[in-house]
Amino acid sequence: MSGSAAYATLQDRFRRRALIGDALGILDWDQATTMPEGSADGRAEQIATLSVMRHELVVDPAVSDGIARVKQDFAAADTDAWHLGNLREMERAYLLAAAVPGDLVEAAARANAVCEVDWRRARAENDFASLLPALREVLNLVRQTADARAEALSLAPYDALLEEYEAGTRMARLDPLFDRLAEFLPAFLPQVLERQDARPAPVRPEGPFAIADQRALAAELMQALGFDFARGRLDISHHPFCGGATGDVRITTRYNESDFTESLMGVLHETGHALYESGLPDDWQFQPVGNALGMAIHESQSLLIEMQVSRSRPFLVFALPHMRAAFGGNGPGWEVDNLYRLYTRVAPGFIRVDADEVTYPLHIILRYRLEQALLSGDLDLADLPGAWNDGMRDLLGITPPDDRLGCLQDVHWPSGSFGYFPTYTLGAMAAAQFYRAAHGDMPGLEEEIAAGRLAPLVSWLRTHVHGQGSCRTADELLSRATGEPLNPEIFLAHLEARYLGNS
Repeated sequence: MSGSAAYATLQDRFRRRALIGDALGILDWDQATTMPEGSADGRAEQIATLSVMRHELVVDPAVSDGIARVKQDFAAADTDAWHLGNLREMERAYLLAAAVPGDLVEAAARANAVCEVDWRRARAENDFASLLPALREVLNLVRQTADARAEALSLAPYDALLEEYEAGTRMARLDPLFDRLAEFLPAFLPQVLERQDARPAPVRPEGPFAIADQRALAAELMQALGFDFARGRLDISHHPFCGGATGDVRITTRYNESDFTESLMGVLHETGHALYESGLPDDWQFQPVGNALGMAIHESQSLLIEMQVSRSRPFLVFALPHMRAAFGGNGPGWEVDNLYRLYTRVAPGFIRVDADEVTYPLHIILRYRLEQALLSGDLDLADLPGAWNDGMRDLLGITPPDDRLGCLQDVHWPSGSFGYFPTYTLGAMAAAQFYRAAHGDMPGLEEEIAAGRLAPLVSWLRTHVHGQGSCRTADELLSRATGEPLNPEIFLAHLEARYLGNS
């Protein structure tokens, strides 16, 4: 088979793989939003079967042979960056998949689906002990997967898990980044709290806020950002997320009728993810190079929209009339200055997804340390609640009163996602870097945002991030868009300007 024919065959194979992934995305969304609890066993079998089919498409020896042949063909031609990137991502997918036996893929998919349903019940009932059997099975299979990939890729087991979510990221790079945060934040946080306490506390708008009104407000602001409801949905789940399929982006939130700000910021966060998914290059749909570039860049897009934009004073100037209209709000609680102080309020709390951007990285450092200990066996699952509470006390100075507000709060580990958490803080750093670059390229950006003209910013992101797919590495993408690879000092400078500056 000629190189060009081999490449066409690979493209067809990966297209089918992507379509199975889309089907899994819809099944996952349905499981989290509308599936009856009694259907969990059947759903686990469906997900396991499709996961094996997806896996088998990639691990066929013909894929390895085809990649080798196309490499030769591309080396002899003037191949553009997109095709080279597509081949690189094909090979990465093959190496990750081929390292794991199909029966392990099937067992893990089934265990993850079962444990996620068990987690919902355990969290609602504050019953960690009831989750232990299913979570032990998930962790056992995660360890087997990590060991298999570590051996095949010559990596440490935790690095092998990181590779699935963020290509090329290793503990050797994460440790100094997180050490820098662990050095900076404990000294910075008291300064922020002291400055904050010297000012009048913000007034929280009084509810109740009907869920229907909260959803209507969220939909207005989503549309202002460019979310297309003809190709997407907003629903309710236990844990907010963005999922779905190509051309069908599904985001979810959870509502609190006494505080509309919790859900609204969650929706805007997920809208950032959704804009990325909907802005990926059409010409490369269903090909690996057309996918989002790892979870750190994905998180940068959600955090840019939520933290850099939606919690800014200019955005609140635009959004405030919509908020007042949605809830009939008036009085001191419904002024821009008050809402800005409310949205940038720093307070160590128990729940990661509700954390402010100063304390959020400490939540991630805790999970990073704990999942490494769980993977290595240094921490037994039965001891997780105590270790979690100790870590919260050491890092944030608070101790959760129960496991629902502690180790049961996140869905990631029950669904098998070990190695994912670090990407949140990598994304926060990248978000600050992207926004600073966009601001430099568009000097009137804040005035545009205050006027509700958000299209210029989204267009900048479409050009520099979304439309680039996985054509380049994360550092290459950042360097082209911002002038340098990931630089944590930009994030720290943003925190200092927002929380200790004159805003």
